[in-house]
Amino acid sequence: MDIEKMLTLVEERLSRCKILVTGDVMLDKYYYGEVTRISPEAPVPINHITRQKETLGGAANVAHNLALLGCDTLLAGFVGEDYHCRSLKEKLVENGIDHAGLVPTNRPTTTKMRIIGGHQQMMRLDFESTEPLEKIYIDKFLAFVRCKLAESIDAIVVSDYAKGTCSEVTTTAIIEAAHAHGVPVIIDPKGANWTKYRGADYITPNVKEINEILIDPIKNTNAEVLKAAHYIMRKYRIKNVLVTRSESGVTLVREGEEVHIPTRAQEVFDVSGAGDTVIAVLAAGLAGGLKGRDAAFLANLAASVVVRKLGTYAVSREELKEELRKLPREEA
Repeated sequence: MDIEKMLTLVEERLSRCKILVTGDVMLDKYYYGEVTRISPEAPVPINHITRQKETLGGAANVAHNLALLGCDTLLAGFVGEDYHCRSLKEKLVENGIDHAGLVPTNRPTTTKMRIIGGHQQMMRLDFESTEPLEKIYIDKFLAFVRCKLAESIDAIVVSDYAKGTCSEVTTTAIIEAAHAHGVPVIIDPKGANWTKYRGADYITPNVKEINEILIDPIKNTNAEVLKAAHYIMRKYRIKNVLVTRSESGVTLVREGEEVHIPTRAQEVFDVSGAGDTVIAVLAAGLAGGLKGRDAAFLANLAASVVVRKLGTYAVSREELKEELRKLPREEA
């Protein structure tokens, strides 16, 4: 692995990388409190809220990761005309993320509200609709993507959370438009319909997501992961498969190359958002000119930072630089 080239990218070149993130945009809300008694109205605990937090989720968290790395970041997806959308846009502006590609619809802005008592999640409230989007909204969304491709983009990320944005129509159109401009497409998949990802340059499933498309589920072993990755490449004509494997790190498979990269995390507190970090850093590495294996190594290193944190977390450029500087140079 070329550690010095990774350091040069992180220190000098990321600000010149322009990346468009498309997919299911979300807002994550957290209400933290303490439970000390049961309600007299019903046999339920009373949670006295002491603080609250809002963070970017889904495709918006991918964009957040890219923005913290210093990339020129654009976000495209669908939102509602509601309070949650206003909060979402405020956070995007705070992080310097271009949100001109957010198309307002008649659906709610996808929001996950978590109620936490002490150190335990008590309830999650979801505000969302997964009904098919009307053609007028899809046309606006794809028009924005094509416009930005014409202006020059270094990479496109498709962040699929099965909330309706990444349909077969939209995803196929994005891949075709990107390839017409010579721009790589990196997919974070969801669900069993991977036909819509056909022809993508990279896909970043975890083992659970791979098992959703297989008749015979695989175990998290090198041999079985490699076999499944080659099957994905053949069936969906995807050039590169990067499998995220939790405590086993990541495996990159491409024509003529198979690379197992062990995890760097010593302790794992929370894997929330780790997949978003992997695809963001992978896209940044590829946009910045790294080889696939080096971009995968950098993505795995960034994920090792995220899993040591509680809740959805985006790694910063300074944190990534610090992690790279800790590495022994014999890995170069």
